[in-house]
Amino acid sequence: MKIAVLGAGAWGTALAVAAATRHEVLLWARDPAQVLALQATACNSRYLPGVALPPGLVCTADLAQAYAHISAPVADGAAASALLVIATPTAALRPMLQQLPAGMPALWLCKGFEAGSGALGHEVAQQTRPGAVCGVLSGPSFALEVGRGQPTALLVASADAGLQAAAVAAFHGSNLRVYTSEDVVGVEVGGAVKNVLAIAVGILDGLAARAAPGPMVPGLNARAALITRGLAEMTRLGVALGARAETFMGLSGLGDLVLTATGDLSRNRRVGLLLAAGRPLAQVLAEIGHVAEGVYSAATVLARAQALGVDMPITAAVAAVLQGRLTPEQALQQLMAREARSEH
Repeated sequence: MKIAVLGAGAWGTALAVAAATRHEVLLWARDPAQVLALQATACNSRYLPGVALPPGLVCTADLAQAYAHISAPVADGAAASALLVIATPTAALRPMLQQLPAGMPALWLCKGFEAGSGALGHEVAQQTRPGAVCGVLSGPSFALEVGRGQPTALLVASADAGLQAAAVAAFHGSNLRVYTSEDVVGVEVGGAVKNVLAIAVGILDGLAARAAPGPMVPGLNARAALITRGLAEMTRLGVALGARAETFMGLSGLGDLVLTATGDLSRNRRVGLLLAAGRPLAQVLAEIGHVAEGVYSAATVLARAQALGVDMPITAAVAAVLQGRLTPEQALQQLMAREARSEH
């Protein structure tokens, strides 16, 4: 199979490494200097340190070469013999889709709402390439573990069965399971909102680490409640946008939320931890050095929820902390002061 991965960050590199042992994989990076470093060291030391690039993995900064790598099988109509994967942040998805050759199917990895428009990936695709075959690959997955070959389960969502089959053929194997779904909306909402909720859990755990146990110092009880009520928020928004409720009990909902909210490799969780330690947001982002999608998605998630009349108090609290309108302590107090209500 011929696979082109556009974007040589941590996640794009990890998937390229995972697939390159069985397929002809090309990894495209925007920066020619990065490509030279990848070729010279056989490692993406900035985004995926310690993971060796397989000898057969081709790295290039030539986008035309990436398209040519998969264009012949696509032109022959053999959908499962070629796959294009867009592995850029959400902010770059629109320009990447706009410059794709006509008729070329695409699968993206980004998890978030587009700044400004507030659009999810499938909405960006509908606006830029109406009717084109597309989908999303998501699920609970740290890039470093995938790059190391540690067991992981992912979910590909698309209305096109051929694209689902291509993703399974590309990545499903002994260390990586790939499930399928037609609920693109649900999978994308789960992937985007869990980043915001992971910041919330990071803030909570950060507050717990700052003080000895006592009144109003959160512990494991509070963490469990926050994750559970966050999942309820995520589900409410997803259903309002047309998703299936059961999707949020799966890999791209509960699974991705638990991983991102509690895993030490989570950038969004780390944002929350550092904010709770009293660091300014600008300093937090500079220290992390990579994109933390929840920071940019929080206000957009809240705006879309409010437009639909969906109550998302945890998301609102995170947005207020990120905007400097509430301290982490005040956000916790605000959530705990809410009136009692039915769980459902």
